[in-house]
Amino acid sequence: MSINFDKMKEKLAKVQGRDGSKSVFWRPQDGESVIRIVPTPDGDPFKDFWFHYNVGKNPGFLSPKRNFGEDCPLDDFVRNLFNEGTEDSIKMAKNLMARQRFFSPVLVRGEEEQGVRLWGYGKLAYQELLNLVLNPEYGDITDVNEGTDLVITYGKPPGAQFPQTSITPRRRPSPLVETQEEINQHLESIPDTSTVFERKTSEQVQAMLDEFLLGETSAEESSKETEKFGGAKSTSDDTKSVDEAFSELLG
Repeated sequence: MSINFDKMKEKLAKVQGRDGSKSVFWRPQDGESVIRIVPTPDGDPFKDFWFHYNVGKNPGFLSPKRNFGEDCPLDDFVRNLFNEGTEDSIKMAKNLMARQRFFSPVLVRGEEEQGVRLWGYGKLAYQELLNLVLNPEYGDITDVNEGTDLVITYGKPPGAQFPQTSITPRRRPSPLVETQEEINQHLESIPDTSTVFERKTSEQVQAMLDEFLLGETSAEESSKETEKFGGAKSTSDDTKSVDEAFSELLG
């Protein structure tokens, strides 16, 4: 039985809030926010996915190769660009290569009425969170009765090119919420990370790649460029920070 892609698109619109409902994603704003990572049934509140960005005007999308082990024309294209070894091909490959993002279900203090949402972050924040989890001084930071709230400081320091995230644990443990009924409600409403992103087929990725390489050339010329793994020169405008590309992905 194949995937019902129309149904997947409906789910994507729902989780991104494009159907009038609230988004299941949370992004920190400049300044400080206080969150609590919510425990998951499998004991792993840190999920990772690989995304491709910068393919024309398309938002980021899941890498078929890195996430599902499927054939991915873009992954092959990037590998051949690296093998080509020129300055332009390597620059283009770095723009198009899959990048890892991590996601955790969180409850945002002061916004508990919005329920559990997914916080997406990068590798440095992930390493910081793992170090915190493995620190015996804190124990299980996701414990619903004696877990630890986290102060997230987000913004662009003076002189920095991109925003940075720092994580500071609160000194004292606290309950997730006041009552067991509320705890149960939040635990049952954790978004399913396996359905929140649109999954593209190899054919869809190939079409996106062809359109990206087409530019001002003909479709025939674009196809030839794809075959020899050359294509359009990348410019400084093609390069986005992962945070910017991820924000575009979430609408």
